[in-house]
Amino acid sequence: MGYTKIVSRILYVAAMAASLCYLFTVLYSVICLLTGWSTQQHGNGLYLHILVPFTQQPFLVVDNNMPYIIFSFLLPLTLYGLFFWLSANVFRIFFQQKLFTQPHFRHLVVFCLTNLIVPLIAVFTARMFVEVENEMWMLVAVHFVLGLFAYFLAGIFRQGLELQNEKDLFI
Repeated sequence: MGYTKIVSRILYVAAMAASLCYLFTVLYSVICLLTGWSTQQHGNGLYLHILVPFTQQPFLVVDNNMPYIIFSFLLPLTLYGLFFWLSANVFRIFFQQKLFTQPHFRHLVVFCLTNLIVPLIAVFTARMFVEVENEMWMLVAVHFVLGLFAYFLAGIFRQGLELQNEKDLFI
């Protein structure tokens, strides 16, 4: 179990860092879009550059229309920030002293349901406002499979938790 704890700790840090980067990018982008600070229009107003703070270097380039900005830019970034945050919580489970606990089981269930449901809802909602590329359906399928794996892992954790509780009752 020693290598599992080391690898899970590394993955926890990496996933939390990715989550913070995504969520910081969303926050920075929203501030720039709402205030007009650190943005430039290009291509006769078709594109909007969000600049690296305090420079004139483009950081992000987006189509300059509100449905695209909301459903093809901010929504995916926000959802991947959430995904990596939930992933970090799952990785954190595996370097804890006690593996089978009710909060750990809940983390797995939330991770499972989020991967099974949220991508479908997001893509179907976005589809009403913007064109959804075929690659997005592949990402939905990947998250669905990931959600199924998490479902089975949560089942194992539920059984481990029940066995652990039965053992505690007999001691």
